[in-house]
Order: sequence, then structure tokens, then C-alpha cells
Amino acid sequence: MLTAGFIYYPLIFKQPAGTSRGTLNHKESWLIHITSTETGATGWGECSLIPGLSPDDRTSVEQELQQLCSNINGFEEWAGKKGAFFPASRFGVETALKDLENGGTGILWKNSFAEGVSGIPINGLIWMGSADFMMKQLTEKIKAGFRCIKVKVGALSFEDELKFLRQIRSRFSPQEVELRLDANGAFAPGEALEKIHRLADFNIHSIEQPIRAGQWDEMARLCAQSPVDIALDEELIGISKMDERIRLLDTILPRYIILKPSLLGGCTEATLWSELAEARRIGWWATSALESNVGLNAIAQWVSAKKTTIPQGLGTGLLYTNNIDSPLYIKDAALYHSPSLAWKYPPQL
Repeated sequence: MLTAGFIYYPLIFKQPAGTSRGTLNHKESWLIHITSTETGATGWGECSLIPGLSPDDRTSVEQELQQLCSNINGFEEWAGKKGAFFPASRFGVETALKDLENGGTGILWKNSFAEGVSGIPINGLIWMGSADFMMKQLTEKIKAGFRCIKVKVGALSFEDELKFLRQIRSRFSPQEVELRLDANGAFAPGEALEKIHRLADFNIHSIEQPIRAGQWDEMARLCAQSPVDIALDEELIGISKMDERIRLLDTILPRYIILKPSLLGGCTEATLWSELAEARRIGWWATSALESNVGLNAIAQWVSAKKTTIPQGLGTGLLYTNNIDSPLYIKDAALYHSPSLAWKYPPQL
């Protein structure tokens, strides 16, 4: 038998995080703990929400978590009926159960990453802000060894963003720094192609979600005509039926998709997306949806089990003042897990 509970654990940013959807100062998060009454072992997971992006209804997520925890042994039935409407909750419970399955050690998938033998190459993330602030971040990332840099665009004026990218390329060649851009749907369909053509001058690896999700025909046109490879991100959120996922990929035919398990319904659902992509020769990588180290650890171990080598978006563990102490650490632009280091979870309620 299993028992379960959860803890409200809002994450506090060390500095405001600027996105095209606004600035984040904190992030709603709940830590889920599931205990085996037979062994006494406890597995941990995380339900974490991004305002305006996560499908989970903030007003009812705690009520849903309470119902889940009260009937944790019926999780599979709940997932089949309601899981698509609460993907972050589903991700949290799924990964807590996976942790418990392996004794509650924080090792969900046994592989070289979890054993501390190898790291996962990651990109360095540049948050939106003034040009000076963004250049300061870039300089710090380069000094730390990052050679794949992700820059969020869409909040400043487009000319200012071009100026910033021009500064980067004046100092670092494409061979020295790979640039990924994330527009978070900031471009209007009528202007997107022209803007991407101007961005292409800076040897961009890819651009995530140049226009808002849901405009499949417009996105397909962009993917067919764009001089920069396009990656779908928000486009995948809320697409839970297999036939609709197939239709989306076959209609748009992107070069890449971005997998965020807590926005897609868990690692099992992310695996299904990755398999559909691979069957169509569409590349993919995973990105944390700004989880604490609990959720980040689960995503990282899932990615390492997939044996992908492209840099992942998993460098978010240093964003918070109150993150959970964990065995995760970053060295030489890679994320590592040290089994000799202990987790320090908050007291169970």
C-alpha cells in the first residue's frame, strides 16, 4: 500500500526572470511525497506551474493533488481520466512513483548519468533584459565553458535584439558559440519570416516557437520557407491524443521539437513525442520548465536514458534562492549527478 502527501513550496528567483510573457519573481510549486507502508521508502516528485503556459488550473490544482494523494493507489485510473488536464500534477506523481520504485534514492533511471559517471551537455540560458545585462550573462556563460547559448527574444525592440546578436557575433564565431533563439510566440505571422531572415545573418542554430501556438498552417509555411531551423515548443502543450499529435507533426514538419515533461504530462508522454519525432527524422531536446532540482533531476535522468547527445535545456538549477539541496551540479557546461551527495527535502506534512 502507498500513502501520499504534498507540500506547497513556491520557488523564489534570485533575480527577476524576464520572458516575452512577462517577468517572473517566483514560481508556484508543490513537492509530492509517496511512501510505501511496507518498506518505509519515500519517493519525491514535483508539480510546478508557469503562469499562462501550464494547462493545470491553479485554482484547483491543490484540490486535485489532495484527491490524488488521498487515492494514490488509483493513480493510473486518474491519469487515464483526468491526467491530460493536469500534466504537471501527472508529471509529479509519475516521477515520485518512479523514485519510489527504485527505493526512494533519487535515482529514477539507472544509467551512467545517475551513477555519476557521465554528464549531460546543456545550453547556457540568457534571460531577457537590457543589452548590458544580457551581455553580462553571456560573458559569464562563456567563462563557465558554455558553447551552446540560448537567447530569449521578443521582449526588447527587434532592432535592439539584432544589435545584441551582432555584438555576440562580433566577438564569437559560429564555431565558437552556437546560438539558439526562443521567441515564445512573440512574432506576428505576417512579420515572422522577414524577421527570421534578418536573424539568419547571425548563423542561428534554431528558433523556438516564432509565432503563437495553434496556427498550424502558418507555422508549416514558416518551417518550409525559413532560413533558420524552427523548433516547436508551446505548440505541443495540450495535444494529448495520439492522432492529433501525428497530424500536428505531419502538418507542420518542424526541424525540432522541445520536450518539457511537466507541460506534456510526464516522462511517459514525452517519450511518445520523442518516438513520433524520431520516426519522422525530427530532432528533439528536453528543457526544464523551471522546476526545482526535484523535477530537474527526473527530467535529466529520463533524458540520459534516451542516450541523446545534443545539448539539453537543463541549466535551471541555480535560479532560485530556496532550491532543494541535491546531488546535481554543473561543471564544464554539463549537468552531473553525484550519488554520494544527499537530498535535503523539507519535512513531510
